[in-house]
Amino acid sequence: MIYRFRAILDATQDVFRDIEIEGSASLEDFHNVLTQSFQLPGDEMASFYASDEEWNQNEEFSLFDMSEGSSASRTMATTTIEEVVSKSQPQLIYIYDFLSMWTFLIELAEVAGPQDAVVYPQVIFSIGELPDSAPDKEFEADPRFADETDGDEEYRGDIDDGDDDFYDEQTFDDYDLY
Repeated sequence: MIYRFRAILDATQDVFRDIEIEGSASLEDFHNVLTQSFQLPGDEMASFYASDEEWNQNEEFSLFDMSEGSSASRTMATTTIEEVVSKSQPQLIYIYDFLSMWTFLIELAEVAGPQDAVVYPQVIFSIGELPDSAPDKEFEADPRFADETDGDEEYRGDIDDGDDDFYDEQTFDDYDLY
């Protein structure tokens, strides 16, 4: 089956691409189409996130397994589009370059049969160009985890614990470390 997606840059200006790709393609294939269609360099880390209807991030599908021996995370190369996206779960979030935070909201528009003589994946519609830098992000706390103190912070003591003279009494030269 062919999945038709709209990938929208999370910004104030209209920048989006409509992409057709086979459902059996990997998320890494989808990542490559996105970087090419938006003219991103393709040399930065990226991840897809399953998303709910309110665009909250859920399970991560990273470009590389960064779990360092703990429970392995799912990677783009080993996960197909049809494993993650369906008509009942039609949304993904794609983040490219975690320092710049290029964020794209991706939504399944349609699932259809392939057309003869069409090579997939393909960009079928394109609007707008990426700005010179990623749009600024405003991070807000999830209201489900709000503290019940109505913003009153609990006093946890003075940062200055009165030990100002510690470094005055000792010098690093006494230890001849250098």
